Amino acid sequence: MAVPLQQMEAASEPKELVRLVVIGSVDDGKSTLIGRLLYETGALFDDQIEQVRRATRNGDAIDFSLFTDGLKAEREQGITIDVAYRYFETRRRKFILADTPGHAQYTRNMATGASTADAAIILVDARLGVLPQTRRHATIASLLGIRRLAVAVNKMDLAGFDPGAFQRIAGQVRAFAASLGFTQLVLLPVSAKLGDNVALQSPRMPWHRGGSVLDFVESVEVQRDRAERPFRFPVQNVLRPHIDYRGLAGQIASGAVTVGDEIVVLPSGARSRVRAIETFEGLVSRAHAPMSVVLRLADDVDAGRGDLLAHPESAPAVGRQVEAMAVWLAERPLDFTRAYAIKHASCTSPARIEAVRSRFDPETGARGPASSLGLNEIGMLGVRTARPVAADTYAENRATGAFILIDALTNETVAAGMIASGPRAETEQAAARPIEPGMVLLVRARTEALSVARAHEFERIAAEGALVSAIVRRPAAARACAAAGLVVLFPAADEDLEAAREALRAVGVEPVEVDGEAEAQSLHRAIAREDR
Repeated sequence: MAVPLQQMEAASEPKELVRLVVIGSVDDGKSTLIGRLLYETGALFDDQIEQVRRATRNGDAIDFSLFTDGLKAEREQGITIDVAYRYFETRRRKFILADTPGHAQYTRNMATGASTADAAIILVDARLGVLPQTRRHATIASLLGIRRLAVAVNKMDLAGFDPGAFQRIAGQVRAFAASLGFTQLVLLPVSAKLGDNVALQSPRMPWHRGGSVLDFVESVEVQRDRAERPFRFPVQNVLRPHIDYRGLAGQIASGAVTVGDEIVVLPSGARSRVRAIETFEGLVSRAHAPMSVVLRLADDVDAGRGDLLAHPESAPAVGRQVEAMAVWLAERPLDFTRAYAIKHASCTSPARIEAVRSRFDPETGARGPASSLGLNEIGMLGVRTARPVAADTYAENRATGAFILIDALTNETVAAGMIASGPRAETEQAAARPIEPGMVLLVRARTEALSVARAHEFERIAAEGALVSAIVRRPAAARACAAAGLVVLFPAADEDLEAAREALRAVGVEPVEVDGEAEAQSLHRAIAREDR
């Protein structure tokens, strides 16, 4: 049969891709809702449907949750453990849908599924109303930059399709969501098991005029402004097939670039112009996010994997210090004496967690003091990197405002971070501080072991430049070594800092407190002066 030309043209047009995440408490029916949605939109094969029919228990015709709960442990327990991704499409859109766990112990999995989503659907049990875990997940979704939320009040069949029950829960939702910054909040009464207001308007709830879940996902406005943001190009690889060719390969994280544009290479600050832009299909004059391209520059500037290209007038900040909200993903708690690495865009660098500024309670939104972070906990961290990083805040740019922390010993991903402020360069005052012979440096750190480790790092730097230093633990020894013209390193934990300071002053020594990378750079400058 002939196909109309208009239908052929419509079929050939690329569909908009929307990333969704379904979140909520345990047993709210997330997997059932997704299974029903896949079933109603024709995204399932006949053999899948037949297999689930055979696996369905309790006399039901079909258990829609089995379409997404694929792990054996999930089916045995009737819960979602890992993030399950499902794909379906409608006439005008394609969808990647993440089914995330509801248990508090799997918060890290929920955060992973929500980290790339354009919009979220959160479920609430019509019998139970808003629970602490509901608030937790909604807060995390907001924290991860999701601004469009649909709240599906599920199991309305068990509440007798009562409009009063729905309105009561809707009021609870509006109250706690008011401070979370959602730009769109849609409330839907749903029965995922029976299909009410999932794909079609329910005749059993004629009092609801707000559409269905499918209506929401079909019409929700998704942010497609990556191409309108400032240009960011993390270099993934340098291509040198022959001596006359040098190209920088990578994916444009945001913004657009045109042949002839001036660019700056960060963190070095070298500048050049774009001579050519190459794609798999060939040369183009302009490219935008999220295209994967090879940029050829007019000059042979030093640029390689880990560097970031940007337009000079809209370049991101560069520095070694960032403040970031992080979700701790590892079973081993945060350890200040442990070596970590930061993976930001295409750059990997040794890093040190300097402090936990606060711990964040996602159920209440409150922040309190903390000395560490454990599995699934969220907190504000101060992170210092060995290599300067070029980054935006997460609110400005998801692609260049996020990072992960890796355990340097086990190579395990231990945290996912969202930059709240920074990166910051070293302060002028710290950068200008000279290190002179006879100076006593009070090397401070959170723990004694870490302060000793930093002192040994300074000792190594000084030795490279023929500066004589000594690590001492007694005030009298510090005075004697300083009188002999040595650079004295006196390690002290934060809790012992005041006592160490007073002990040194008691023997006639006025210490200079040092704390990390800035003073290490000062030692490098002192070494340079000695070389001259």
